[in-house]
Amino acid sequence: MSALVPYLEAFKTQPAAAPWLQSLRQVSLRRAESRGFPTVRDEAWKYTSVASLEKRGFKPIASSSTFDAVELTEFLVPGLQGPRAVFVNGQFSPGHSRLPKGIRVVAAHTADENLGALLPVPPRWEDDTFLNLNTALFQEILVLELGPDTSLNEPFELLHVSLPGSEATSHHLRCVLKLGVHAHATLVERYAGAPGARHLINSVVQVSLEAGSKLIHLRLQEEDPQGYHVGRALVQQAADSRYISHNIQIGAAWSRLDLAVDLEASGAEVELNGFYAVSGRQHVDNHTYVNHRAPYTTSRELYRGILDGHGRAVFNGKVQVAKHAVKTDSAQANHNLLLSPGAEIDTKPELEIYADDVKCAHGATIGQLDEQQLFYLRSRGLDTDAARALLVGAFAERLISALPLPAVAAHVRERLGASVRQLSLPVQP
Repeated sequence: MSALVPYLEAFKTQPAAAPWLQSLRQVSLRRAESRGFPTVRDEAWKYTSVASLEKRGFKPIASSSTFDAVELTEFLVPGLQGPRAVFVNGQFSPGHSRLPKGIRVVAAHTADENLGALLPVPPRWEDDTFLNLNTALFQEILVLELGPDTSLNEPFELLHVSLPGSEATSHHLRCVLKLGVHAHATLVERYAGAPGARHLINSVVQVSLEAGSKLIHLRLQEEDPQGYHVGRALVQQAADSRYISHNIQIGAAWSRLDLAVDLEASGAEVELNGFYAVSGRQHVDNHTYVNHRAPYTTSRELYRGILDGHGRAVFNGKVQVAKHAVKTDSAQANHNLLLSPGAEIDTKPELEIYADDVKCAHGATIGQLDEQQLFYLRSRGLDTDAARALLVGAFAERLISALPLPAVAAHVRERLGASVRQLSLPVQP
């Protein structure tokens, strides 16, 4: 309970929300207080301890200051010039933002009850402490609503920037996306932090896709090594809708993303692509849940990870097929490359099938750089560092090249290349 004190105290002092939202906040806070933070005794948190997060006592803030005059050029992706919404230390910055039609940022105290219809979460998430803290403490919410047969002409970027301050703070970020029938959109969700930014990001993104709609969702977490990050992405899909996720995690000291997709009607398709890289003592956890609730639904999932130093990664991918979800077609794979003896991966692909007449497959691999391949490249004139970088890059390239925006792909390659050049691997004589 003591670990929640900073959040409980912050709730008492934050600005009042609209009455209907204030009531929802109070219910959410009671749920968080009753549940407390998860422990390693919880199966879903068996390999990820929140002890280090608890010790830091991140303090939620409700700042009224403006960040419009802060220079943010260093956090932008070269070549990504479309519309964007920028949040700095959890606060919307209109001066850095350009919102297209269909997107708005709503302050908690002005939110009307129509927005409340977009906030409910699937029942299994109602007792999630991080989600409930987000509901209780978010001050602004980004809403993307597209009507039937409409689309965003350009990719839309949602950029969260964390700047250093005098104390460790937590930022609770909420985003809701609703795409109407046959609507299309591309979202680039990015998290970046300046050196020395001691913070906890607690983000929740809710996605609702109506019949025939399509969302391409790029999520890039590249925060400062002192940062902590918890994310929730909850997706609900109607008939013939399509959700394509590209999840890249290469930053923060400690991070976890839970990505849950419910395929509610026939013809719904989901594609989950993920890449993570850790070094030093970084910890990254990816939990994915794909629920085939209807017949004739399809899911594809490929996650790859590169681990160096004493970095640790967790992957838990669960695919569930309901009793009546016949003709389900699902495939899942997780591949990991360990670059040092101290690196560790805990991987657990799962299938839970209650229907006959389905096609489902899953698998996981863990390996090291092939010394014969290294020798071959060195025999062709490459030095050891260049040979290693080439092999590591090739392992990651399948997922990086799948990114639909060349500017983002180039940015990820550059960030990964900087990490690869710092590797210190033992060399076989």
